Amino acid sequence: MSEKKNVLIIGGGGREHAIAWKLASSPKVGKLYAIPGNAGIAEIAECHDEMKATDIDGIVAFVDAHPDIYLTFVAPDDPLALGLVNALTEKGHRAFGPTKEAAIIEASKAFSKNLMKKYGIPTAAYEVFETAEDAYKYVETCDIPVVLKADGLALGKGVLICTTREQAKAGVKEIMQDKAFGAAGGKMVVESFLKGEEVSVLAFCDGETVKPMPASRDHKRALDGDRGLNTGGMGAYSPVPFYTDSLARKAYETVFEPTVKAMKAEGRAFKGVLYFGLMIDGGDIRVLEYNARFGDPETQAVLPRMKSDLFDVVEAVINGTLAQTEIKYRDEACVCVVAASGGYPEHYEKGKPIDFGKDIKDTVVFHAGTKKCADCGKTVTNGGRVLGITALGKTLADAKALAYKRTDGIAFDKMFFRRDICKISD
Repeated sequence: MSEKKNVLIIGGGGREHAIAWKLASSPKVGKLYAIPGNAGIAEIAECHDEMKATDIDGIVAFVDAHPDIYLTFVAPDDPLALGLVNALTEKGHRAFGPTKEAAIIEASKAFSKNLMKKYGIPTAAYEVFETAEDAYKYVETCDIPVVLKADGLALGKGVLICTTREQAKAGVKEIMQDKAFGAAGGKMVVESFLKGEEVSVLAFCDGETVKPMPASRDHKRALDGDRGLNTGGMGAYSPVPFYTDSLARKAYETVFEPTVKAMKAEGRAFKGVLYFGLMIDGGDIRVLEYNARFGDPETQAVLPRMKSDLFDVVEAVINGTLAQTEIKYRDEACVCVVAASGGYPEHYEKGKPIDFGKDIKDTVVFHAGTKKCADCGKTVTNGGRVLGITALGKTLADAKALAYKRTDGIAFDKMFFRRDICKISD
């Protein structure tokens, strides 16, 4: 066998731990590096938490200084939007992820909505606003409920669903005047509220070919019963029973393939993982959003189902040979439950020691917001979403039971999690 390849992973959340975990299982992968990583990733990779994922110059310099790194896997949205893949490839380094020009499909909701309109990709009716004054005038007369979206990147939280006109006006103020989501609210998209069931589909793309992974579904609200504030995601499961083979074919024909062709036609060929957030209403499929990378926590529910070597697929994406690459998945279901810090997604404390309890077969705990305490040597909380407790099972019900059994054995101060992840009829 040829020499093993060393890989650098950019990012430090649950998604990145799942990617590192999957790459570590490849016989073709040697040493793993991570910037910044977390306590879980540090168990399988050399982490450099003195650096940030958004330090483009620093990361390029790091790769320059480590000629043993064969490939850099750029996982989060911010460094992609900032052009890390561009910066690396311009220096002759191998990188996985879309260019800055292609990552705009997530970095600007106005761009993605205009792209769909231009190429006939089904989505909600919308308007784009650059001033709060114009937005206020529009929400005075538009249909209610309505959805307000900050144009730029907002850690998955820049979306407000407004069920009254008063809420819509307050939302305009929050996004465009109070700048609750920072510079992301410089422009705003206002779109019609779509009814139906949400589903997430991640897909590998090499600029020409698109190969969807098994569908998943995440839970955005902080509390049981889809109550509370929107979060980055409180859990996910895969497969999604209502997402039938016929719906998958229709989504491929009307959304997935047309999107990849549209991006190529715009001179922004997409190479990496493209996330399709879909709304399903009967046989109707519409795009809610695009992400330019693996989703979080959807990745934690999908990668454990992949039988194929992720490294081989990454190589095929970069080389443009995805059409000739077969990707296989397990029949087992997967459920991920997120354990979060009390107060998330608003104010929460860090530095709480974590008791991981006993290991349970067919489960894995992906670290998100964790670090090693320099003083006590223990793994402690270091973020809002702390852990993603993930389990495989013959059915969703089996996987769910196993995931919650493992979750119930884990503890840290003020830990909370939703009890209704994967609330389905089995």
